Amino acid sequence: MLGRREVGAHPALGLDNTRLLLLCMVASEVWDAETKPVDFVCNKGARRALNIVAETESALCNDAKTLSTLVQLPCTELHVASWKNKSHQGIRGDIVASLRLLIEGVKVVRAQIQPGCASLPLQRLEHNINNYLLILTHLQLSGPAVSPALSCVPLSTLSLNTVLLKYNQLISGKLEWFMVDLENRCTSQ
Repeated sequence: MLGRREVGAHPALGLDNTRLLLLCMVASEVWDAETKPVDFVCNKGARRALNIVAETESALCNDAKTLSTLVQLPCTELHVASWKNKSHQGIRGDIVASLRLLIEGVKVVRAQIQPGCASLPLQRLEHNINNYLLILTHLQLSGPAVSPALSCVPLSTLSLNTVLLKYNQLISGKLEWFMVDLENRCTSQ
């Protein structure tokens, strides 16, 4: 019969149909989030879908758990009293500075390792951080622009698990608080 295909692995990608479908779903969520930052603010499900930390942790091989170079960790502590006194621009600047610090460390480590088991989680992490940076930098905020600045003195680690933990704390902590603070935009759009 013409046009009939075997169910299972995709010959060109080496992916089974379930993984291919999941990849397409995640890609569509990321695309929507990247192109429409306000939709990202208003859709908690899209924010949760973009956070890949749990999947990355579960897919780590032993070779990937210890890094060859120290990675500076993002600032994750949230002081609620001082947070409430910051402008939206200042809050965004804090989060963007933390994401930039982390992505630079990930890029350095990725450049030093061979392709394989250890490089895949770092590549996914770098792409994920870039997605958050795109969303935050394209988000329309009122008030004067504020240069991104760290709210802490960064610590460093050789543990990819610690990097993922701190990244998750940044995304589910500071970034989520910021999105909740911006939710008033959702009803006015």
